[in-house]
Amino acid sequence: MTGTTSKLQFWFDIPLWKRIILALVLGVVVGAIWGEGAQSIRWIGDVFIRLIQMVVVPLVFITIVAGIVSMGDPQKLGSLGVKTLAVYMLTTLFAISIGLVLAAIVQPGVGVDLSGAEPGALQDPIPLGERLMTIIPSNPIAALAEGNILAVIFFALLFGIGILTVGKPAETLAHVMDAGSAVMLKLTHWVMEVAPFGVFALIAWVAGTQGVAALLQVVGLALTVTVACVLQLVVVHGGLMKFVLKLNPLDFFRGAKNAMLVAFSTSSSSATLPVTMSVAETNLGIRPVVASTTLPIGATINMDGSALYVGIVSVFAAQAFGVSLDLMDYMLIAATTTLVSIGTAAVPGASIFLMAAVMETIGLSPAQIALVVGFVLPFDRPLDMMRTAVNVTGDLSVATAVARWSNEFDEDIFTRKNPVSPEKIKK
Repeated sequence: MTGTTSKLQFWFDIPLWKRIILALVLGVVVGAIWGEGAQSIRWIGDVFIRLIQMVVVPLVFITIVAGIVSMGDPQKLGSLGVKTLAVYMLTTLFAISIGLVLAAIVQPGVGVDLSGAEPGALQDPIPLGERLMTIIPSNPIAALAEGNILAVIFFALLFGIGILTVGKPAETLAHVMDAGSAVMLKLTHWVMEVAPFGVFALIAWVAGTQGVAALLQVVGLALTVTVACVLQLVVVHGGLMKFVLKLNPLDFFRGAKNAMLVAFSTSSSSATLPVTMSVAETNLGIRPVVASTTLPIGATINMDGSALYVGIVSVFAAQAFGVSLDLMDYMLIAATTTLVSIGTAAVPGASIFLMAAVMETIGLSPAQIALVVGFVLPFDRPLDMMRTAVNVTGDLSVATAVARWSNEFDEDIFTRKNPVSPEKIKK
């Protein structure tokens, strides 16, 4: 029994990010060898994702309410909100610009024949008014049950402000939310211990059923997206750390790595949210008052990776069909992509079905758009993994900036001078 205990302790003594890296590598190897048979262990990855999904909605609701209450002043929320939205829009603009410039230079669509692609099904465009209406829940309980994150955020914001304005009579409820926030972070910590096994199964399944070889069909497009993702991480978010916040970018990426790895394996910003919030507080020194409001919003509206991807694929399609683009077309793509990226669901592969709105602006027909979607779908998963990691990194980058500017930032935790557990973080 002692030997078993010591082996378990050895496993838990290994930093979580190293266990996840090991799982990623083993998953690729096993998937490549096992092939289609790796489908049989996908259920392990699905269990991991369901565990994360289990805590997402209560975590978002409770931590947002607790974070607002801890502000002590509703006006502070307005200040945080303006800063958060402004920086998210700015980083998305950089992402789109990088994607469009690279696509114009590399020209991945030139010479590509899409005639053999199987047309893909397109999602009907959702009117802007209807999309905005879904933010306001007609039934908050139903929104919680359905996992409508934007509606949950909206209700949580109102609920938290309500507690603040009521004051002393609502103190008991405020304490309940504060305690609930600590409990949800503890549950998230437990769920994360399952991450290496879930990541292993998911990566093995992807490598076995689709494989990196699928990318060889469209090397130019894949390389363009990959380079754009790297530039967004290093230049934009690394530059934000070094030149704007005067922080070491390496410290940031070290602190964010657990969330980046989980995002890469799950391809879902929403599923990664509990991990993102955990590393924000325990690794990056972002206090709960900022983490609980900035990160859930980022998981739903900040889609840097999706934005650059949609932009690149739109230019790729125009090049493949011989559609000439001028400066106004590129500006139109950038503007439309911004709106599309905000409305993109934080689930695997969602952005591929929202490209129609962007490609329509440059004159592609529904039949041509369907061909592009059908062409991209077979190898979308590996690219989706990369752009989701970019999305989540962007969430943490913006949260770090807002926390530093709002004096809700612990630089000692960020630089690892004073590492802490979630229970020890001061609200």
